[in-house]
Amino acid sequence: MSRVYPFDDAATARAVIDDDGTLAEWNEGARRLLGHSADTVVGRPAARLLAGDRIPVAPAGDRWQGTVALRHRDGRTVPVRLLAHRRRASDGRPGGWLVVSPLTGAEPPPAEDPLAGAGLTQSPCAVAVYDEQLRLRRMNDEMAAVIGLPEPLVRGLRVSEIGGRPQSEELERVMLQVLTSGRPLDMQTFTGSGVDDRAHAWLARLAPVRDADGRIVGVSLAAHDVTDNYRARQRLQLVNEASVRIGSTLDVTRTAQELAHMCVPALADFVTVDLLDPEDYGGEPPARIAASLTLRRAAHWSVLDGVPEAVSEPGQTEVYPAGSPQADSLTAGHTIITSMATGDMARWLAWNTARGERVRTFGGHSTMSVPIRARGLTLGVAVFIRHRRPDGFTEDDGLLAEEITTRAAVCIDNARRYSRERETALALQRSLLPRNLPRTAALEASSRYLPAARAGVGGDWFDVIPLSGMRVAMVVGDVVGHGVQASATMGRLRTAVRTLADIDLAPDELLTHLDDLVLRLSDESGGEGNPGEVGATCLYAVYDPVSRHCTLARAGHPPPVLMPPGGDPRLLDLPAGPPLGLGGLPFESAEVELAEGSVLALYTDGLVLSRNRDADTGRDLLFRALAAHTGSLDETCDAILHALLPRAGAADDVALLLACTQGLAASQVATWDIPADPAQVASVRKQVVDRLDAWGLSEVAFTAELVVSELVTNAIRYGSRPIRLRLIHDAATLICEVSDTSHTAPHLRRAKIFDEGGRGLLLVAQLTQRWGSRHTPEGKTIWAELPLYERDG
Repeated sequence: MSRVYPFDDAATARAVIDDDGTLAEWNEGARRLLGHSADTVVGRPAARLLAGDRIPVAPAGDRWQGTVALRHRDGRTVPVRLLAHRRRASDGRPGGWLVVSPLTGAEPPPAEDPLAGAGLTQSPCAVAVYDEQLRLRRMNDEMAAVIGLPEPLVRGLRVSEIGGRPQSEELERVMLQVLTSGRPLDMQTFTGSGVDDRAHAWLARLAPVRDADGRIVGVSLAAHDVTDNYRARQRLQLVNEASVRIGSTLDVTRTAQELAHMCVPALADFVTVDLLDPEDYGGEPPARIAASLTLRRAAHWSVLDGVPEAVSEPGQTEVYPAGSPQADSLTAGHTIITSMATGDMARWLAWNTARGERVRTFGGHSTMSVPIRARGLTLGVAVFIRHRRPDGFTEDDGLLAEEITTRAAVCIDNARRYSRERETALALQRSLLPRNLPRTAALEASSRYLPAARAGVGGDWFDVIPLSGMRVAMVVGDVVGHGVQASATMGRLRTAVRTLADIDLAPDELLTHLDDLVLRLSDESGGEGNPGEVGATCLYAVYDPVSRHCTLARAGHPPPVLMPPGGDPRLLDLPAGPPLGLGGLPFESAEVELAEGSVLALYTDGLVLSRNRDADTGRDLLFRALAAHTGSLDETCDAILHALLPRAGAADDVALLLACTQGLAASQVATWDIPADPAQVASVRKQVVDRLDAWGLSEVAFTAELVVSELVTNAIRYGSRPIRLRLIHDAATLICEVSDTSHTAPHLRRAKIFDEGGRGLLLVAQLTQRWGSRHTPEGKTIWAELPLYERDG
């Protein structure tokens, strides 16, 4: 709702002329000036009011002033000094021209008038004095320069009639408050100036003017140009915002896009960020570059609704030759500003016709190329372009762009280094993890490994290790920390576990040796006599398909989940054990019997723990996902990850190992108690041959007979009673095991030419695929594996 002012509206002759030259409005002041009433002139051509054939030149801008001869209603000619403002169409109101001319108050005030003394014509700031009707009475030369109009032309007009802008109406409302309240007020506005085309910030100080009796007779206005301070605060605010908004993630492309977003439209109308490809320079950005270079577009942003057509899309490359601002700014190491006005911008656009045509189409008139450098390395260049804002870039703009770009460069370099380290750690991690799990007769296994989405690659690992006697070991571990160091530590621990597993250590003994290794790694990673911070957790399990027993031990690791066939998932109750790296604390094993078809889930804590839930809630989700197991371990792995991990990725590394146990039938195992009599070896050989014939394995009977004869003879000669022989087979392997109660392990040695013995184990090694020994609580077992198929190669 418009505000009603207590003014004499007829003190100004005012008319509105539409774009087609028709009079749209005619006030009482216009009737007093020319005698025509509104109903006789509104809707008719304004040219009919002109006296004579001379028609004023059409205004080229948004304002026009001049003296025009007009026809009075009584036929006489009246010269009138007019001021016209271009009025834009808005709120359903058509566009046109607002034409005004003062009728009263345009004469100079008398010398004794208090308004005349308030002119302050010698003041260095712009000063104007308005009467109690808020009409201009006096102004100094500075105010005339700000307005861009002489005092005689505007004397007697209100602020809204002089400026013709929304800011003018707001200023007039504040002046009315000063006039009615008698209290001075300040107002800041951001408008154009009559001096130049640049936008200026003004601080208007308004105060009441009083006569000798203290009565308010007007308002004085002093306008101070605070453009420099305003722009300085804008730059400081922009720099502060850049420090917060740029670098929110460790992603190079996202950081480059944040730089472009930050500077549009605050600094430029269009911003591009082009980066060097480190792969072209041996993986590391160069400290110095050649004159001509190839850059890859990382981001761009525009004030337009859509990015201008035909620009390079993110990911595309662009070649910048020597002489272009992009190449020159990078080689020189400082900002280069070009503009159409100086001609240097047109020269470099000539090398790329398409680019030059595109810039001209959108009206680009000024550019600023700022090198992106951090830690002595050249990363790329940011280009700022103005096409909507009329003013070109200044040196202050260049300093601001350099400040923001420097902050962004550090963030981009951090993101680049993080991405490179993450890729290196991930490649190392994947190279150290098993690519394919071995196929064994003991169990079917499936696994998944997912690196952390944000924290970086860690030290989670898993493994399935075939052991002697058809047994198989399963291990899942988690190294403290992230990055290449954690991945390297993981690789050393996984190698150590495989080595310790090969000598058939019990799970608790294996963890004890692994704990010692972690302690040594901590000492090696420390400095100046202080140990490092290497720590890990581990779960180690050994499953025997013959007895269907599984022996497990854990070192600070989450307990496994067991889902028996036809049953519900549950946690296995195992002694927790201390994390690896503490030293001196014991580990305990637990043994459970697993029915054939049981599913065992081994995992790291990144699967069940998150910021939004505790471990118990995560395990409940794991139980439900496991309960939906349909028989495919691969599908179950995917279902578990989908149920427990957010779409954005886990906050920590995740390793998951699912194993479905299998058992060997009693018909696949044969056992004999061997008397300690060398004369009985022949009988044992015959029993072995008969059993192999019954199993349909006659093709390996000869080799098996030789191996059994040698192992049994050694046990009788060097071992302790009781002695037991066991044969185990599946579709691919025949295993011969001889056990006794002696703890002395055999050693393979090369016999000399004239030695009568010493060739037995050498013969076994030549005839079998693998052989070895393992210690048991009762003594030791010597085993040998014979393949039941021809190996490739």
